[in-house]
Order: sequence, then structure tokens, then C-alpha cells
Amino acid sequence: MEANTLFLLKALCLLCFNVCFTLASDPDPIQDFCIPKPVTSPYHDHHFSTNLPCKNSSEVTTEDFVFSGLKTAGNFTETGFATVPVGPENFPGLNTLGISFVRADLKPGSINPPHYHPRATEVAHLVKGRVYSGFVDSNNKVYAKVMEEGEMMVYPKGLVHFQMNVGDVTATIVGGLNSQNPGIQKIPSVVFGSGINEELLMKAFGLSLKQIGTLKKRFDPVMSNEH
Repeated sequence: MEANTLFLLKALCLLCFNVCFTLASDPDPIQDFCIPKPVTSPYHDHHFSTNLPCKNSSEVTTEDFVFSGLKTAGNFTETGFATVPVGPENFPGLNTLGISFVRADLKPGSINPPHYHPRATEVAHLVKGRVYSGFVDSNNKVYAKVMEEGEMMVYPKGLVHFQMNVGDVTATIVGGLNSQNPGIQKIPSVVFGSGINEELLMKAFGLSLKQIGTLKKRFDPVMSNEH
């Protein structure tokens, strides 16, 4: 009886593991493609366009599968960083295919701060420039190097990664992610811009209330807009 019970428990654990693993990525498409119909509701989240009805195939054109927005850089911030995210909301042909892209441009000395994607692994291709790039694993080990033009680096799903332009020209990176909605959590904004209790932050980082306030003014979108 005990042997049978143990066998059933092992089988159940294996089943749960397989189900969780299967659900950990975007669902497989059940048709060749699904070009979403235009959204009329202002409340719909475009990132989850798998829930939208598809256009009739007679309405689909080649242009739905072509995107030209990566030809030029996005708008640079004051810190010298620009991005062009590419997903189903601006490239309909990606809908239901489980992938997305991003173009990142960094002026000399600028950074893409530590961040992670909770739902996707990313592969970054350095098109131009020299970039210090890496990620940190769950044992706090850093895997980083200065990437040269033409090299690629992979950032495993859910791990913190970062980039810094260490060259003399604006660097360009194109990243591919294995989810149409990978999500992004920028560590500075998550910690100091999300409304976490100030006392907790003081104890966690050994900072004074004034120092915490300075960081919150910088990374909290509400407070930064007030100043």
C-alpha cells in the first residue's frame, strides 16, 4: 500500500512539474497566424492581443508581416538611452507567435540599468559599438564581458542583466525575446519607485531617510513629475 502511495505521489509531482513547465511560456499557436482586428476599446491591454479576434485571411496583407521601425533609434532620454520595443501592438504579424524584439541605443558612457524580464529569455546582438554586458545568476555570480561588434549574449529568463556603452560611438543592440509580452522590471524603479515602505528600505540598504527620499524623487514617477 505504501509503495503504491509513493508511486502515485511521484507521478503526481511529475505531472505538476510538466504542467508548470508547459505553462511557463507563451501558448503554441493553433493556426498559421492571427493578425488582430483593430482595437476600439481604450481599456484593452494591447500586450495581450492573443485575446483579440483575428482578421479574416482575405483582409491580411504582406504589410502585416513587415516592420520598418528598427531602421532608426528611438527617442533618447536625458541619460543617453533609447529603445524601440517591438510587439504585436506595433507589429501585428508577431501576434500569437511567442516572440518580441527591442532595439536599444546607448550614447557613450550611458547605461541600460539592471533589469529583468519575468516571462522571457533574451538574446542580444550588438550591431555597433562596444558594450559591457552581463547578467547575475541566482547565486549572485556575475557573467559579464565587453562585447565587440557582431557578438551576441543571452540573458536567461528572470535573471537581472545590464549594459553599458564603453566605446566612443553610439552603440546599437537588437534583442529578441521568446514571449510576445516579456514584461520588464527595472531594479532601481522597482525598489525606490514602487511605494515600498521607507523604513523597510532604510533597514535593507542602510540608508538614511533623507537618502531614501532622494532616491524616491529620482525613481518614483509620481514624485519625479512633481519636481
